[in-house]
Order: sequence, then structure tokens, then C-alpha cells
Amino acid sequence: MSEKVDLAHVFDLAKMLDYQEGSVVSRTIINKEVGTVTLFSFDKDEGLSEHTTPFDALVYVFDGEVEISISKKPHIVKKGQMIIMPAHEPHALKALNQFKMMLVMIKA
Repeated sequence: MSEKVDLAHVFDLAKMLDYQEGSVVSRTIINKEVGTVTLFSFDKDEGLSEHTTPFDALVYVFDGEVEISISKKPHIVKKGQMIIMPAHEPHALKALNQFKMMLVMIKA
């Protein structure tokens, strides 16, 4: 989604994107050279295959529940919880039920 986000505005994260059956939906909120903030919604059993990134990434779950594996170690992250995925560590995500998350990646 490429619509411009109005700055200096109060947002309700849960209402900023909807679930779509059998899909992963994303919406970038901030996209700067030094980092990004992206919202995602995952339908149940959807996920992201194992990959690495060159930067630390913070995941905050604001709805539902997800299993996030970091270097093959599974972590269950629920609504209201967060986890930091270290740079260069392989990680993968699988929705245990529908869930929404905010991904914050700092590149500097």
C-alpha cells in the first residue's frame, strides 16, 4: 500500500489494515534511509519462510499469536508482546491464528 500516512496523528494500529483470507498484507508507515516501520496482518497458517536481514528488527504483536523461530529456536509471541530478531540470525514466522504485527527495522 503506497498511500501517504498523515504525520502528527493518533493511529489505531489494529484498524490500519485488515485480514485477508489466505494472505499476508503489509502497509509501510515510515520508510526512511535509516529505518522502516511496517504493519503486517497474517491469516492463520500463513507465514514468512526462513531468511536473514543485515539489521536488528523489532516485532510488536498487536493482535493474535505467532511462532517466530530465530536460529531454529521457536518463540511464541502474543498480543501485547514483542521480540527482537538479531541481525544475521535466520528467522521465520508462522501465524498460529490470525495476527497483526508492527515491524521496526533500524538500519543505522
